[in-house]
Amino acid sequence: MATYVELKDLFNDSDLQDKVQVALLISLQELLDGTPTVDQQKYAVHAFSNRGVEAHRVLASVLAANASMTVAQIKGASDAAIKNNVASVIDAFVVAYNAGV
Repeated sequence: MATYVELKDLFNDSDLQDKVQVALLISLQELLDGTPTVDQQKYAVHAFSNRGVEAHRVLASVLAANASMTVAQIKGASDAAIKNNVASVIDAFVVAYNAGV
């Protein structure tokens, strides 16, 4: 299990930030390629325009959800695992964005 200090360090890990940013953009594009709701479209436009900030927010959520893992497990996660983690939180971010949170 990663300690809070280790999780904080991971929050600033540039490789992990880059992976989450790419996973976010791919997940959003897949969302747009389907039949997105208006709220999903609004969030996607916002996230594409502010990808660094949104990726940082999503990374915080992903790290919190995986806090029971070790640092090695988190850093060693496959691209597919990262994308699945990112995709799993997008709906919550869509709701929060459109609620003005």
